[in-house]
Amino acid sequence: MTLPLQYREGLQYNHEEMDSNPMVSSLLNKLANYTNVTQGVVEHEADEDSKRKEVKVPRMGTFIGVYLPCLQNILGVILFLRLTWIVGTAGVLESFIIVFMCCACTMLTAISMSAIATNGVVPAGGSYYMISRSLGPEFGGAVGLCFYLGTTFAGAMYILGTIEILLTYISPSAAIFKGEEAGGEAEAMLNNMRVYGTCIIILMAIVVFVGVKYVNKLALVFLACVILSIIAIYAGVIKTAIDPPDFPICLLGNRTLSKRSFDVCAKFTERNNETKTTNLWLLFCNSSLPTAMCDDYFSLNNVTEIQGIPGILSGVLIDNLWSTYSEKGSIVEKKNQPSISGSEDIKVGGRPYVFTDIMTYFTVLVGIYFPSVTGIMAGSNRSGDLKDAQKSIPTGTILAISTTSFICILCAVTFFSVPNSVAVNGNLVVGTLAWPSPWVIVIGSFFSTCGAGLQSLTGAPRLLQAIARDGIVPFIQVFGHGKANGEPTWALLLTAAICEIGILIASLDNVAPILSMFFLMCYMFVNLACAVQTLLRTPNWRPRFKYYHWTLSFLGMSLCLALMFICSWYYALIAMLIAGCIYKYIEYRGAEKEWGDGIRGLSLNAARYALLRVEDGPPHTKNWRPQLLVLLNLDCEQLVKHPRLLSFTSQLKAGKGLTIVGSVLQGTYLDKCVETQKAEENVKALMAVEKTKGFCQIVVSPSFRDGISHLIQSAGLGGMKHNTVLMAWPQSWKQTENHFSWKNFVDTVRETTAAQQALLVAKNIDLFPTNQERFTEGNIDVWWIVHDGGMLMLLPFLLRQHKVWRKCKMRIFTVAQMDDNSIQMKKDLQMFLYHLRLNAEVEVVEMFENDISAFTYEKTLMMEQRSQMLKQMQNTASRSAPAVKATVAAAMPEKVQMTWTKEKFVAEKHKNKDTNVSGFKDIFNMKPNQSNVRRMHTAVKLNGVVLNKSQHAQLVLLNMPGPPKNRKGDENYMEFLEVLTEGLDRVLLVRGSGREVITIYS
Repeated sequence: MTLPLQYREGLQYNHEEMDSNPMVSSLLNKLANYTNVTQGVVEHEADEDSKRKEVKVPRMGTFIGVYLPCLQNILGVILFLRLTWIVGTAGVLESFIIVFMCCACTMLTAISMSAIATNGVVPAGGSYYMISRSLGPEFGGAVGLCFYLGTTFAGAMYILGTIEILLTYISPSAAIFKGEEAGGEAEAMLNNMRVYGTCIIILMAIVVFVGVKYVNKLALVFLACVILSIIAIYAGVIKTAIDPPDFPICLLGNRTLSKRSFDVCAKFTERNNETKTTNLWLLFCNSSLPTAMCDDYFSLNNVTEIQGIPGILSGVLIDNLWSTYSEKGSIVEKKNQPSISGSEDIKVGGRPYVFTDIMTYFTVLVGIYFPSVTGIMAGSNRSGDLKDAQKSIPTGTILAISTTSFICILCAVTFFSVPNSVAVNGNLVVGTLAWPSPWVIVIGSFFSTCGAGLQSLTGAPRLLQAIARDGIVPFIQVFGHGKANGEPTWALLLTAAICEIGILIASLDNVAPILSMFFLMCYMFVNLACAVQTLLRTPNWRPRFKYYHWTLSFLGMSLCLALMFICSWYYALIAMLIAGCIYKYIEYRGAEKEWGDGIRGLSLNAARYALLRVEDGPPHTKNWRPQLLVLLNLDCEQLVKHPRLLSFTSQLKAGKGLTIVGSVLQGTYLDKCVETQKAEENVKALMAVEKTKGFCQIVVSPSFRDGISHLIQSAGLGGMKHNTVLMAWPQSWKQTENHFSWKNFVDTVRETTAAQQALLVAKNIDLFPTNQERFTEGNIDVWWIVHDGGMLMLLPFLLRQHKVWRKCKMRIFTVAQMDDNSIQMKKDLQMFLYHLRLNAEVEVVEMFENDISAFTYEKTLMMEQRSQMLKQMQNTASRSAPAVKATVAAAMPEKVQMTWTKEKFVAEKHKNKDTNVSGFKDIFNMKPNQSNVRRMHTAVKLNGVVLNKSQHAQLVLLNMPGPPKNRKGDENYMEFLEVLTEGLDRVLLVRGSGREVITIYS
């Protein structure tokens, strides 16, 4: 069957655009067959000639892939080692508040994460991928690295927990350092932590380096230990209601005693019908005799032994409702126990009291407990291994948080009957509570912390590798490399090194708040990402998670921020400083990525709101500053002719306000499309080199004049428009081949005046300084001839903010006429500058009327002759261009005569009398126009005064007079400006917009 012509053409059209626009069927096929390899592991080839290996499709479901990993990471070292101490110290009510706040924080974060996860395909990368693609590379990199640091310090915390269980409850004799003296046990324990911690982290790093498969094989064993330990705890709680365990605690008055130095909790004991003192007596008295001198508190109080775990039906709930916070080193005391105070001057050092290890208060306990609820992203971090990430991540994560929250809250309520310590008499308190044996908890918690440490050392390097491979942080790109199978070797080494820092801290209670900060910051930005996407209502934001609302994300973000400062305000500030430094580094040096992030959408919304606000009216005088439209000239290769115009722009603006860099290409856009793109690239590259912050706009127009007019009229958007035009002086305007350059210049002056915009014209722009130059001395001279609204005063002030002009002094000159009082003018100007808060030298120059010099007369006549010649040349259409140029060259005098006599005028007239070009024979019969003579006289006279005062100034600013209303005098206008600025190196002609731009009011 033959297709109709239009269909055949259509097929050919699709074939031609196949490279840039693939067919729909091809796109759908790729989406339907989308797969992802295991996170952190990439496809590799055995050799270059081998075929690509087949990638297995991930098959992990919700239970195995999300629920169990989250459960294993959340239930860990803090639950087994610190929760009983937190409940005993903070009391039941405050413990419930701590647990509830932390669980609520993670639940709200999980809801936000579920909304992001159900808004499209979630490939490998998990939480980092979701944050970076929602908030952009800057936030993604900063939060991703913070999450990496949190995961790394979590590994250190789990390893410290492993060592604490090993040396305190399993094998105390394995300690290398011994506490020989009283109070030396704590320091010895820290040293043991450092030695054993370093050995264990090396061992774990080797296991991870050998292969992740060994870690995965042990994961199920570690998880079984956690579940069995939890079951044993609750079985023990139920058992205590019927038969409380035998857990005696020795008290002296209301002070808790450690039984390591004595065996009998009593002052006296009966032996062979004799009353003898005990070992406890020797610890408080100077001899074993009953009449010995003893500690005052020991003498006044009785020694009693109570049950440490009386059971949940014993009625101790009321006693343990409230907190018992204490200072570091204070004695642990039992509430509601009778006690008589002794002498305060008796030292307690060397006594067998139980002392607190750290100072306790509510916020410290929050910081220590919060790591026990982290680990909620263990499932999302496996997103590349999940069969259906959009379904598994929300379901598995929320179910895991619900389960663990129920367990933790129930533990916080049921632990009210245990003592406020981690261990008593060398036994783990929560282990004593467990059934059938304390060793179930001891062994279970040991393997649980080992497994969690291995998981951290496995996950953290892969997270760093994912960030490094994105290329957004240049200095960590080396950590994106690894073994042939993708294992992150270099990232593992860095992770182990950072983890060693946590090991050297050697205190679980001090490491826990550090990782709390990093995790809380990550959770805060997950909530922020979700809230931003929802509030912006971006078209691509369509989450399937129906239980989400932006108020939950906002509440979660607020709660995370509050918990950061509740845990530790200085750690919070340090974490924010680290994240801020990473953010600015990525913004300054990082690779530009366009991920369609929400921050860009937020910026657009903010820009739209700001534009609508500034549209209301013109800015107040106090807020006025030059918003520049910089007009550049390009050569035939689309390169900028005067690069220093952009240097001057950056010096004047210093990155403040609006800068639009524009240029015009002559022709039509269809023909000049490629040249336009090239010109825009060249201009933007030069703007980057000159550090000019702004926008580039290239206009293609049939005529150069119309293009400039379009830029002046339409550049900018809404209220964000330019109010000042900056351009270079047309240096070659006198050349006949550049006949239209000065016409375009004069028309630009007229159009800026009509648009009520200021105009800055830089003459000799190639002599202006670059951004690398520095003026160590010199002056910026302002010649204030006509009041222009303060523009001449404002520009030097702005320039002197830049390092190029900072050391230049500002001088202001004004011209006095014959009838003016020069002394009073100087005083008034000094007072005006004082009110403007400007530091400048003031000088009044007297310029009186005198006779018009012969030079002025001749200069004017030469100007008019040249103008007339150009008009005659335009009307001579029959002559060829070379002939016309030769005629003009012959007719134009070579130089200006300093004196003018009648004889010289007649001789010049007869010199050109025999010319054969019609129309030029009457040029030298002209007489100069008297108004032009007066203007030229003023220009020559003022130029002489300016040269006398400012010839060596670094920059001279002059009022720029307006063009004549009659267009016939345009060339004369150019000549006046040329004469006015003759002999000066760097000149800036300034023409105000007609409004006040500077005010004396604060």
